[in-house]
Amino acid sequence: MKNNGHGIVYLVGAGPGDPGLITVRGRALLERADVIVYDYLANKKFLQLAPPEAELLYVGKRGGKCHSHTQEEINQIIVDRAQAGKMVVRLKGGDPFIFGRGGEEIEELARQGIKFEAVPGVTAASAAATYAGIPITHRRYTATVAFVTGHEDPTKKSSNIDWEKLATGVGTLVFYMGIKNLATIMERLIRYGRDPKTPVAVIRWASTPAHHTEVGTLETMAEIARSAGIKPPAVIVVGEVVKLRDTMNWFESRPLLGKRIMVTRTREQASDLVERLEDLGADCLEFATIALEPPDSWQPLDDAVAGLVDYDWILFTSINAVRFFFGRLLDLGLDARSLHGIKIAVVGSVTEQELQKYGLRADLLPETEFTGRGLAEALLAANEAKGKKILLPRAKKAGASLPEALNGAGAEVDIVPVYQNVRPRGREDELRRLLAEEQVDMVTFTSSSTVDNFIFMLNAANRAELTELLAGLDVAVIGPITGKNAGKHGLRVDVQPQTYTIADLVDGIVDYYR
Repeated sequence: MKNNGHGIVYLVGAGPGDPGLITVRGRALLERADVIVYDYLANKKFLQLAPPEAELLYVGKRGGKCHSHTQEEINQIIVDRAQAGKMVVRLKGGDPFIFGRGGEEIEELARQGIKFEAVPGVTAASAAATYAGIPITHRRYTATVAFVTGHEDPTKKSSNIDWEKLATGVGTLVFYMGIKNLATIMERLIRYGRDPKTPVAVIRWASTPAHHTEVGTLETMAEIARSAGIKPPAVIVVGEVVKLRDTMNWFESRPLLGKRIMVTRTREQASDLVERLEDLGADCLEFATIALEPPDSWQPLDDAVAGLVDYDWILFTSINAVRFFFGRLLDLGLDARSLHGIKIAVVGSVTEQELQKYGLRADLLPETEFTGRGLAEALLAANEAKGKKILLPRAKKAGASLPEALNGAGAEVDIVPVYQNVRPRGREDELRRLLAEEQVDMVTFTSSSTVDNFIFMLNAANRAELTELLAGLDVAVIGPITGKNAGKHGLRVDVQPQTYTIADLVDGIVDYYR
């Protein structure tokens, strides 16, 4: 059956692992795809770019016989979806035309008369060497480089590789998929004339938080890799340029490299914290323990909005309160002009930044303590409590210290729920497994609700089981209220910044591990 003219396949190189290394073209195609067919080496974070209705198909192949599908089956999957009129993104690690069998898949598409486009990706050789601080060419060392498969069967009678010419004819050699044959590769290069003292680097999981490099020489590298337990996927770099690693090693100096940190914020809020941690080398597990929903009824807020002229102050204690409040204001056909003449106080600088997105600036915020108590003390110090009518839009469940302090000082505080926290469901078993298998180094909490729901999701039968699950887990909290709640549940708090912002939380984590 020939293609109906509507389906198309995009063969997209996903790069070596760092999600930031995909091309702009590749990212745009993922965001529009009907079907994504992805490999073992393609970062799973790319799947978050897909439309919610997209079909996601894993067809990964690993060393040995760990194949979910044969190449012929993969070809057929792609063809079938395209012939059904789908926009298919075939996502392959690295560059699909460099040891990626992308050419075979394109040949099959061409035979079937299916439209296709190939989008190159950053190949593992370039990324592995760069992230290990090794330039694969350098004027003082070499002007030649060769990419070589290391996957050849060492027992076969003849080789497709001319080892005699390769060993001394090229300055830098980069071997793909060669860990199982590492000793053979090293031996052959020496046998055919390469100096046994030639520097060698083996780089595993290049550009990812699991990135790891071992360095040796042709005569020592096989034993070094064996002792270090190096397993695929890894790239082997041979050549004098490896010496430059001592000067140019930038990636592996990141303070959080190799640390697996769980972020429990809502999916909508997690991005800032995740980006900061990943920029420092951490491997972030986004594991939201809360989700945000509108309140059970908007009526209390609608009534307050109808009487805004009566209020002296509006207080915002979180960015969520700002977002939901103004979201409802816009739904009612109103905007920031409705707050004319009303003073605004916020709990901290991050909340003020969110407020500024709606064209407003805060009249007051605490100078040091970014908590409800700190906000109350700032209002009392400014003599803005007694006789004032105050609107407090916030979560359905929240602490009582702020309204109690203001009411006690003579203010009239109207508390109006504008959102509520709920527990996400369906990942409880995964959370228990990750902790039981010690797959997490640290968990971060940015509110008391994230702590409560985290403990609830663990569903420990008793305190002893909970203690066992949490053994060895480092804990970072954004402030004292969250920290106190963590302590009530038996969590030992290791990181609690003096200033209660995401930036300071990240700084505290770096200081802790440094």
